[in-house]
Amino acid sequence: MGMTTLDQKLAAGLLAGRRVEGDRLMLADAVLLGALDGSRPLTAGERMALQASPLTARRLRVLSEQRRAAQAAKAAPHWRGSAGMLRAADGGGAFQALVTDDGAWKLHVVEQRVILQLDPESALAPELLRAAQLLRVSDGAGNTVLAGRLDADGECEGPWPFADAPARHFQRHGARFTVEPTED
Repeated sequence: MGMTTLDQKLAAGLLAGRRVEGDRLMLADAVLLGALDGSRPLTAGERMALQASPLTARRLRVLSEQRRAAQAAKAAPHWRGSAGMLRAADGGGAFQALVTDDGAWKLHVVEQRVILQLDPESALAPELLRAAQLLRVSDGAGNTVLAGRLDADGECEGPWPFADAPARHFQRHGARFTVEPTED
């Protein structure tokens, strides 16, 4: 029977937490990085050295975390804005939530309140939530629909600023909307 993920985490924690007198880095960063990306598997001797050296195991963990952070940064490049459009003509019914083309944002209007929600599963979410990003939502004609700071729940809200009902307003103003970062 193989080790479960929990068993592997516990074993790694025990290995990295122990101290060995005279311990030193047994493997070069290039060897450890090659093992992490799969370009160079560890030899049996290197695996034994890794297991015998908690310092080397901790270095492997640091390199792994740095690699993971770099991959996350590539997955969510600096966001410059998202755009969306109405999906159907105004049929006189209730206003349906609008979603940006990238799926990251949803715009609702409930009881004369505009609510912008960031999808927590979006690649943008970690960066934007951490930054408490200041945002501007505008219609297709460039009018500001909502401006404010993203809260810890990934939402921003404010009053509906126009006399027309939301569906009618968006139809009259290009049937589009954008969400973009703004400066303080």
